[in-house]
Amino acid sequence: MRTVAITGTRETGHRDLDDYTSLFTAYLQPFADSHFYIGGAKGIDSLSLIWLAGNTGAHITVVVPGTVDHQPAEARQAIARMRNRITDIVELGAGELHTPAFHARNRWMVDRSSMTIGFPNATEPGSGTWQTLNYTAQQGKPRLIVPV
Repeated sequence: MRTVAITGTRETGHRDLDDYTSLFTAYLQPFADSHFYIGGAKGIDSLSLIWLAGNTGAHITVVVPGTVDHQPAEARQAIARMRNRITDIVELGAGELHTPAFHARNRWMVDRSSMTIGFPNATEPGSGTWQTLNYTAQQGKPRLIVPV
């Protein structure tokens, strides 16, 4: 089974939900028979989790740097709402949720994936999304980049 890491911006308010539905239909649906690794953050992580859980039979693993309880409310709500469709939740147990913990979470997902689909905000070139996409490239794995 193909394994796919999803990464993306936390800032998604500049588009409406119909835009994200269209993007996910176009760029995630072709991989619907995959096992997805999704970081348990707000924004693209939560939106893609809800879309995948509601529109595909894909296996879904949510990966958080610390614990689910330490995630933003939007992310905790999405995880709780889709819990019956989540195959596994991985809590990496980071004590402090700073940049190194998020990068470690991203590397963990990429290391277990055969490819990464990224939804970066074009105005955030130094973001964790780009760090994840660049790490994917360093590992010699394919990336699908869908700017939002």
